[in-house]
Amino acid sequence: MKIRIALAAVCLLFSAARVLPAQTSAPFNTEEFVRAHYAKYEYRIPMRDGVKLFTSVYVPQSGTFKDEGPYPFLMTRTPYSCAPYGEDKMPTRLGVSQELLESGYIFVCADVRGRSGSEGVFQEMSPHIDDKKSSKDVDESSDTYDTVEFLLKHVANNNGKVGITGISYPGFYTSASIIDSHPAIKAASPQAPMTDLFFGDDAYHGGAFMLGANYGFYKFFFPQKNPIDLHNTPARPAGESDPDTYRSLLAAGPTGNLDTGKPYLDGKNWLFHDQLIHTTYDDYWKKRDLSRHMTGVHAAVMTVGGWFDAEDLSGPFKTFHAIDKLSPGTVNTLVVGPWVHGGWSNGDGDRLGDATFNSKTGVFFRAHIQYPFFEFYLKGRNGAPLPKAYVFETGTNVWKQYAAWPPQSAAAKTLYFQANGGLSFTAPTAKAGVDEYVSDPAHPVPFVGYTTDTVPQRYMSDDQRFASRRPDVLTYETEPLTEDVTFSGPVKPKLKIASTGTDADFVVKLIDVYPDDYPEPPADAAGKRILGPPPIILGGYQQLVRGEPMRAKFRDSWEKPAPLVPGKMVEVNADMPDINHTFRTGHRIMVQVQSSWFPLVDRNPQTFVENIPLAKPEQFVKATESVYRNAGAASGVEVMVVP
Repeated sequence: MKIRIALAAVCLLFSAARVLPAQTSAPFNTEEFVRAHYAKYEYRIPMRDGVKLFTSVYVPQSGTFKDEGPYPFLMTRTPYSCAPYGEDKMPTRLGVSQELLESGYIFVCADVRGRSGSEGVFQEMSPHIDDKKSSKDVDESSDTYDTVEFLLKHVANNNGKVGITGISYPGFYTSASIIDSHPAIKAASPQAPMTDLFFGDDAYHGGAFMLGANYGFYKFFFPQKNPIDLHNTPARPAGESDPDTYRSLLAAGPTGNLDTGKPYLDGKNWLFHDQLIHTTYDDYWKKRDLSRHMTGVHAAVMTVGGWFDAEDLSGPFKTFHAIDKLSPGTVNTLVVGPWVHGGWSNGDGDRLGDATFNSKTGVFFRAHIQYPFFEFYLKGRNGAPLPKAYVFETGTNVWKQYAAWPPQSAAAKTLYFQANGGLSFTAPTAKAGVDEYVSDPAHPVPFVGYTTDTVPQRYMSDDQRFASRRPDVLTYETEPLTEDVTFSGPVKPKLKIASTGTDADFVVKLIDVYPDDYPEPPADAAGKRILGPPPIILGGYQQLVRGEPMRAKFRDSWEKPAPLVPGKMVEVNADMPDINHTFRTGHRIMVQVQSSWFPLVDRNPQTFVENIPLAKPEQFVKATESVYRNAGAASGVEVMVVP
């Protein structure tokens, strides 16, 4: 959705992906290269309702490329600023890769409505209008259409073809731009696109508010009075140091205090307020679900995501499937690698924290997937159609190509919880069996085992041994595997639970447990960290593969939550984002269950309240949580197993 942790100027066509990728990369293009090869022009392009949108255009200079054109456009639309402003100012990075920059494109960056240099009113995830009755009915599709029409007529030496791409929020604008799109748009790549914020993207997961990342982001992303003074913009004030988010956010109390209280946002950011107060799947969220509108998509589409994207993990899959359903016949490809949010854009992609992938997957993507895609559809050269799904398989660390996603050979099987912390594909036969723990909101289970000042991207693959030692975390694991086991597709926890409280969260984590004799990395592999874990011992490492919360009050309805009846057993089912992971021979498969994951997820008071942000301190109470594992009430996790 937005740039979590830091609103950093990661320019992807000048647009920022929410978080700076953790990996480093080889030197990218420089301001000197851009200045020597491109000329810059700035426009204020009128939309059909009279609003003018600021747009920067970078055109290849004559004689600087072997190919003299005409050139296609490659555009990004962003709420994060098209800086630097001024036709004499050049960015330090231009385009989405060195390969495309050196091939020669007309690069375009547009500030969306109500942001930076553009007029109009900004809306969070501005809703799409299917039936436009007048020039006043405008949305991101119509704004892109009008922008393309202007560019085709006013920018010389173009070949009449347009590509569009962007990461995160710009990924949303990419998806929105290709609905009933301008016929000149021939190629589009929504990357980590925000799609449906209530279901698995930035805002809510399983009905639980993603606290740490949202609060960290909205401390910097504020509404603007537009257009701003582009040439006299004050520097962004430095945020106060917060060396321990667990401690500081716990001390803040109910999340509503972060919205209205001092020294927090003090009611000054209605963007955060809107995210926080819409705690059910109401019309605010429904009309912002872009996957409902992916009709009239005529461009070839390559949707990109990362298996370890902590922000918009579900968006790529929803976008991909929606295009297949609502725009059948469209060239539609899904690409997913072992990346954090935006990690494919300029990182090597060879590791995340202590997990390694044995190759520079980001470099491979940019050179051998992304570059040929745009070259083929915008220039008719240097490429070929991609497979339906081009996905990296973690565990084995290999790229796989499939004719469908999930793979057609994948079959649903359930890993059942067993007595004594066992886990297997065999359903329990005992007539009785239940595991219990006490969940205390005053001492929530942390999401990492070390002190951190942010939501570190590496948490998506971090070691879970710290959690398995806690009495408020249930742990189930298989015997060592005698052969490789591959899961490809969604993960679906299916729990039978009871609680002494009237509400509860259930966080389910799927984990790959390394053998005790797993070889150790070189002594300096972990690098030096100011905050974070010390160099890890990989023998017995419990690598997080996927984890998600589920708020029990939404077990029957996302629109109308209902309290638990203390002591009464109910089903709590959840849908977790897809994985493509092989558990190797000798490893174990582990599942952990807990009732807090702080401060990644807001705390459930464990007393039923309509709006948790407004819960009173005295409503946060201890509760005993029961998870059943018997023949009449079998709990487990459904996975898609590839033979």
